[in-house]
Amino acid sequence: MNASYEWLRAFVPFEQSPKELAELLTMRCATVEDVVPLRSDLNEILIAKVLTAVPHPNSDHLTLTTVDAGTGEPVSVVCGAPNVEAGATYPYAPVGSTLPGGLKLEKRKIRGETSNGMLCSARELNLGTDHEGILKLDTDAAPGSKFTDVMPVGGTRLVIDVLPNRPDLLSHEGIAREIAAATGKPMSRPEIPGAKPASVTLATSNKVTASIGNTVIQVNDSDGAPRYAAAIVTGVKVGPSPEWLARRVEDAGSRSINNVVDVTNYMLMGFGQPMHAFDLRKIKGGQVVVRRAAAAEKITTLDGKERTLNPDVTVIADATSPMAIAGVMGGRESEVTNETTDILLEVAAFNPKSVRATRRALGLSTDASYRFERGVDVDAIPHLLQYAVQMIVAVAGGSPMSPAVDVYAGSSARESIQLEGSEVRRIVGVDVPAAQIESGLIAFGFEVKKQGTAFSVTPPSWRSDVTECADLIEEVARLYGYDNIPDEIRPFRPGTVPDAPIVALSNRVRDSLIAHGLFEARPMPFVKESGMSTIRVANPLAEDEAYLRGSILESLSRRAEHNLAHMNGNVRLFEIGTTFGKASENGLPSENIDVAAVIMGLRRPVHFSEPQPPAYDQWDAKELAEVIATSAYPGANLTLVVSSHGFLWDILLDSERVGSVQQLSLDAPVWASPAFGVEMLLKPEAVKAAGMKYRGLPVTPAVEVDLALLVPENIVAEKMEASIRKNAGELLERLEVFDEFRGKGIADGFRSVAWRLTFRHPERTLKDKEIQGRSEKILKALDQELGAKRRV
Repeated sequence: MNASYEWLRAFVPFEQSPKELAELLTMRCATVEDVVPLRSDLNEILIAKVLTAVPHPNSDHLTLTTVDAGTGEPVSVVCGAPNVEAGATYPYAPVGSTLPGGLKLEKRKIRGETSNGMLCSARELNLGTDHEGILKLDTDAAPGSKFTDVMPVGGTRLVIDVLPNRPDLLSHEGIAREIAAATGKPMSRPEIPGAKPASVTLATSNKVTASIGNTVIQVNDSDGAPRYAAAIVTGVKVGPSPEWLARRVEDAGSRSINNVVDVTNYMLMGFGQPMHAFDLRKIKGGQVVVRRAAAAEKITTLDGKERTLNPDVTVIADATSPMAIAGVMGGRESEVTNETTDILLEVAAFNPKSVRATRRALGLSTDASYRFERGVDVDAIPHLLQYAVQMIVAVAGGSPMSPAVDVYAGSSARESIQLEGSEVRRIVGVDVPAAQIESGLIAFGFEVKKQGTAFSVTPPSWRSDVTECADLIEEVARLYGYDNIPDEIRPFRPGTVPDAPIVALSNRVRDSLIAHGLFEARPMPFVKESGMSTIRVANPLAEDEAYLRGSILESLSRRAEHNLAHMNGNVRLFEIGTTFGKASENGLPSENIDVAAVIMGLRRPVHFSEPQPPAYDQWDAKELAEVIATSAYPGANLTLVVSSHGFLWDILLDSERVGSVQQLSLDAPVWASPAFGVEMLLKPEAVKAAGMKYRGLPVTPAVEVDLALLVPENIVAEKMEASIRKNAGELLERLEVFDEFRGKGIADGFRSVAWRLTFRHPERTLKDKEIQGRSEKILKALDQELGAKRRV
């Protein structure tokens, strides 16, 4: 969304600079991505005062002037304009500056007199078409001041990233509401220069047919056009827009076309309501029909392209053919031209889903479709139509035909939402005073009624995104200010709800595979057509991957080939994702969550002790399958049997086949090692969900004890660990091996194993005697049970 800083100030008299306004909007409603000065090409132009002006001695049409440009010394400038006079102020381009057209000024002699720069006309500054005289300025600014700082020509554009849930911000009025609520300044619609009191009324009818003058409006597709209003203005004079209108349209990033079209663009950008003007005399049969297109019906749109329509497209037609594609673009045959004298102005609300489908089917996206897809304010249509008619009469003349028509069955009343102050405190984390909640929501346009300790809140018609209590609380938080909400860590009660079974299962498998040195890949689930993948996507991202995959190994195989193409033959990849099977009764493909892994290349990194490690083989793949299976289904009845499906092994869970181990066929160079893949179905229903367990963070100090033991070679660490844990008691928090040594000082048949024991009491500091006693007990038990003695 492009917003003009000056246009916003016409709605709300705020005092923030463009940069400050950008920060305000970013913190409250939408990110301002850029602040763009619109007339940076005028940055070098200065304010100058003409001190003297005399005829050029060698020319009868030139004037020799001395100019005060704020440099301390007057400079001479030769001027060819007839209106230059001493004592007046003009825009001045000094030597070395560049004019908007790209001309760089140099010091030069004109008819024997030196000219230092140039006094500029409106045309030379791209501020108008007048080239006969210099642009005389009405200002008291000191000579040498920047022209853009003094004159209202250097507008500023704010580039705002509006999210899909806030269609009300796709207009200057919507953004102005946020500014008014944030600053406390009053908001009003800009006055129309030269406008007369509104002279058109609106007749709303819930019938599908209405008349205005000799023109019949008939809405046959009320689903595609829930509300359709139209007004007729006769006797207009189409031509260039007045400066104020053209400047506002251009400051918002559009192009000034003519006064009538500019009004419709002004309403789109100013109020978020797309409008379209038809040449009334080009409407055949005196009928405007809102209907579905006929099969293969054609229309030439405003961009000059002929488009073929289908019956899902809503069109605005006359008695014979379509005149516009509803919500997307008008037609060439009925467009407003310089010869137009009578217009029909359309102001409507079109079905967002229908507009989106039409836009995608035709590959045609416009500013109008962008807004209709997100939804316009249906209730605002009557007064926006009156405002637009008033503006057309002000800039193009003519007489409106009254009453205008409005075909609308009416909408259901907006439902109120209950809001409790305690709920605000629970979610936001601070106490927001009830009076502040009430006044703030009212400032945003909500209707608020106090009901005891709660509020009954009705959202305004332009806030279709507010549907529940949480949405209201977000509004309160924005009003309160995100900067004012503390960010320190506060006490809270952890939830006891466990992860969803598939999440817990996936996390367990992922941790296990990462621990075994595999890297996770996350490709898109689209592949080429194959025996496993026959379900085609209706609108694929790419034609070479237009099918939903039936196996994750299809995706990982392509990733492996990509690695091989870049001379990397050592691949260890896995993915946990969705696979798609045959369509079910509802016509949709079945979906499963699988885990798959691919291994190829060297089993271990190259090391000086092993310059050529062995490559992965089928037994490594089988071991990897066992790792995946046991991490996914701990304690389950899992077996690997020789495959009867053409693979190496099948993975069985309680006699049900849930996966396979296979050798992959890749597009690989001759130097590549064989590639092996494992794929297995994840069935969360086969795993018993474990409850969440929490314990408090320790608040007492830990005591670490290191025990270096001389252990017979035949005693494994598992036996030592069991003995230590049994004799250390409940105070043992952690136990780990941190060293093993064989060599000088160690008798044959023995090795040195060092253990680190961490003790902690949850409520008090441990005493030295306690630790010493437990250590002696552990050493005695190790000696008696395993023949392990303390190394001294």
